[in-house]
Amino acid sequence: MADTQESGAAQGERVVIKKYANRRLYNTASSSYVTLEHLADMVKKGVDFVVYDAKTNEDITRTVLTQIIFEEEEKSQGQSLLPIQFLRQLISFYGNSMQAFLPSYLELSLASFAQQQERLRSQLAAFQGGGMGSGVGAYEDQIRQNLQLFDRAMKMFSPFAYAQKPEQPTPPPAAKAEPASDDALEQLRKQMADMQAQIEKLASKA
Repeated sequence: MADTQESGAAQGERVVIKKYANRRLYNTASSSYVTLEHLADMVKKGVDFVVYDAKTNEDITRTVLTQIIFEEEEKSQGQSLLPIQFLRQLISFYGNSMQAFLPSYLELSLASFAQQQERLRSQLAAFQGGGMGSGVGAYEDQIRQNLQLFDRAMKMFSPFAYAQKPEQPTPPPAAKAEPASDDALEQLRKQMADMQAQIEKLASKA
């Protein structure tokens, strides 16, 4: 296949990328130097890879993927994938008590969205058959469901931020909240499980 030939790996094989001190990236499968753009293409083609620091052998895949996202956002020219408000909320979760729960939720949400893509393509294919109205309606319904699901999730993660009304005066600083009790954490875990069930149910609808 073309994508596996370009990456130098057999189908289903994980490609090892080495990053050197001069910031050059070396594909050990194809025995060639690559760029972040090449790695972005590999991601889009479904080629699995891991990036190691050539000197320390540390796994730096997360850092490199973050650099790819930064470059993609830089050249998006008004078509940014990550809204500013989403980035603000994401940053606010660092050091937050809910930080440990967020990665699993984001992974689950993206996996659910990916599963819906083929169904959305089929529904939008009605555009070519003269059924544009029904295709648009199905697409809008799916977007509305996704937004509602995301809104519920954000309210669960940041209930105080959503409860605050703009017209109300800013209350005086409150005393530092006590750490969440075991009962509160258990309730949050239950909410996460319920939300996961809702996402799976949404993804399974025809």
